[in-house]
Amino acid sequence: MNAPQTAYDWFARSAAAHGHEVTALEVGGEELSYGALRELAERLAARLVAANGGRPPRRVGLLAGRSVTAYAGYLAALRAGAAVVPLNPESPPARSAAVVASAGLDLVLADAHAAADAEADLGAPVLVVGAEERAALARDPAPDLPPTPTGPDDLAYLLFTSGSTGAPKGVPISHRNLSAYLGLMTTRYGVGPGSRMSQNFELTFDGSVHDLFVAWAGGGTLVVPTRGQLLSPVRTVNKLGLTHWFSVPSLISFASRLGTLRPGSMPTLRWSVFGGEPLTLAAAREWRSAAPGSRIEVLYGPTELTISCTGHLLPDDPDAWPTTPNGTAPIGEGHPGLDLLLRGDDGAPGDVGELCVRGPQRFPGYLDPANDAGRFLTPDGRRVADGRVTDRHWYRTGDRVAVLDGVLVHLGRTDHQVKLRGHRVELGEIEVVLRQQPGVREAIVVPVATADGEVEVEAAVTGPGCDPDVLYAALAARLPPYMRPRRITVLDQLPLNGNGKIDRSAVLAHLGQAR
Repeated sequence: MNAPQTAYDWFARSAAAHGHEVTALEVGGEELSYGALRELAERLAARLVAANGGRPPRRVGLLAGRSVTAYAGYLAALRAGAAVVPLNPESPPARSAAVVASAGLDLVLADAHAAADAEADLGAPVLVVGAEERAALARDPAPDLPPTPTGPDDLAYLLFTSGSTGAPKGVPISHRNLSAYLGLMTTRYGVGPGSRMSQNFELTFDGSVHDLFVAWAGGGTLVVPTRGQLLSPVRTVNKLGLTHWFSVPSLISFASRLGTLRPGSMPTLRWSVFGGEPLTLAAAREWRSAAPGSRIEVLYGPTELTISCTGHLLPDDPDAWPTTPNGTAPIGEGHPGLDLLLRGDDGAPGDVGELCVRGPQRFPGYLDPANDAGRFLTPDGRRVADGRVTDRHWYRTGDRVAVLDGVLVHLGRTDHQVKLRGHRVELGEIEVVLRQQPGVREAIVVPVATADGEVEVEAAVTGPGCDPDVLYAALAARLPPYMRPRRITVLDQLPLNGNGKIDRSAVLAHLGQAR
């Protein structure tokens, strides 16, 4: 088989090599070999074409989660020639309907559980496939499908992120973007038959695409924990016999709170990858002690740059780990083939500034071109672009980074930099001082508006025995008065969004209710 050109090609190559001898998917108590998963995907693809009037659908919504239908359906939509548009089964019907309309979906493929929970018309035909429908599909004659009618420049998937206007913002990723990423990742983690790779992310988060296709491109087994199992990471790793783990760092905090991150408690892990938000070195040390046979890597990148655009592998010896100004692991170096630019506040390139990226993983622009405004730089990297986006334009990540000892360190979001009493302050700088205090596990600092229109900051922390008075005293010895939070609130845990990241808006709302 030639080099894979589309997402389905990556899976099909492994299916041809391993057939029924290697398990491709374990979910909900079921196991499917590569051969069985391919057969199901092909039958579902034929059903999608039939449901679309005999024509290959252009875009298919996937309203399913942690079920055979979810993963076979993902492959089926790709096999039929469609872009996959995951829908969150827990989203309000009005939001799902808005995504359906914005994406221009031809139809929606749903598992029985998600379809039963849907309370309103989504605005597109819904094909429900549960256990009974899958059994019926198995009795159908093998479909005679033409070759997949997609090429490298067609869309592989379309994800919707929160937009500043309150409306979901569509991020299209092409097969060319994804193939560039998979070409780098398929050998990076030694995935092959016998590898058991976690699938911790929901399909609406692009970390799930890494899980699915890095596993399937390498011939490994995609192992899907239940949502409840994600709250007990150590127990889940051992129960499922995982060799590869990929999650947001907040799951380390879950394990730490449970007291399960004991030395050597996860002996099966060979690779542990974290992304989605900064990984503190303290959390990494806890995880490393519990999984001493595992290498730890940080991946960084927004959805617009196809899952991740930089990576940093921590040395095997924790004593050789770097010291960073904010206590987080570096995000490392850019992936091969990508151009990276750090743009300072004055618009000039430097060693500190907003990270801007271009290259084969950069998406072609938002689904709604109006959302492109302000998000790209001209090819010379000095001016904000307007008009048509080309391959030479830089994407502005909105993240401030710095070069430290030859690698990149994440300093925080550009929109997390505030002015306090005339001083420009990085909220992350206050957070790191809080995290360094005894007993503090997590800390987040948010800006709040005062009655006179000024800005002050408040903090929320978690950890055993946190005492706000003690923390105030510690901050007084480390920070000038204008940087000290006006209030520190102790929480049992920080609120998370649907992707497992710390939800700053929910923290702000909680602090507002507590006042």
